[in-house]
Amino acid sequence: MDRETKISGLAFIVLLIGLGLAASFIVLFAELADEMLEQELGVFDAVIIALLETVGSNAMDLVMFIFTELGSVWVIGFLSIIVLWILSFRMRDKWGVLFFFVAVGGGALLTFLLKHLFNRDRPSINEAIDAVGYSFPSGHAMGSLVFYGFVIYLVIRTKQKPWIQWLSVFCLSLLIMLIGISRIYLGAHFPSDIAAGYIAGAIWLVLSLVALEWIQWQQRSPVPPVQALRKVLAPVYHAVLKKF
Repeated sequence: MDRETKISGLAFIVLLIGLGLAASFIVLFAELADEMLEQELGVFDAVIIALLETVGSNAMDLVMFIFTELGSVWVIGFLSIIVLWILSFRMRDKWGVLFFFVAVGGGALLTFLLKHLFNRDRPSINEAIDAVGYSFPSGHAMGSLVFYGFVIYLVIRTKQKPWIQWLSVFCLSLLIMLIGISRIYLGAHFPSDIAAGYIAGAIWLVLSLVALEWIQWQQRSPVPPVQALRKVLAPVYHAVLKKF
């Protein structure tokens, strides 16, 4: 088996794993949404809210306000312009531009649709922290996971130095988590809203990246995907047959 076929086959398997991961997240989201509708998340939400209330202070209020703003529409919108400039003029990645729009723009639309599907009221209304409209799932949680998750993908995909990759993954992952915590701390969301936002964001991000990788792989690989997969799996199939 030539090297190109082996790489293509393994890449196809990775894409299938991505689709399987997205399917698992869909099931998880459905379970969480069902429990929310059945009002079975009260204890879960109350315990986490009570824990965050124990660290409340004026200084913490300011810190959490800063983190919540980093997940706002305005900040992510501004940062998206920078990312699009990099993708368009520095990397000249037309497919990256398209799927960045699909991921971030489509994610925002999906958040809107899900919020109006479930119609869950917020724990409190506060326009100062962008806490208006429906609560489930959290738009800040979903939007930050999709946007900052896409940035993590770009850092890894562009083959930066290992320490830059690890630092970026750690810092951006921590930021995503703190944005969600800030929404709970400030009373804008229930913890289950944040969990739902992360899960829904993960679904959309994985599907967007799988589609992007599929198209880019199709363009750069001379080996048809199905043929590559068949050649990679053939030895495994024959080995199993021999054992039986």
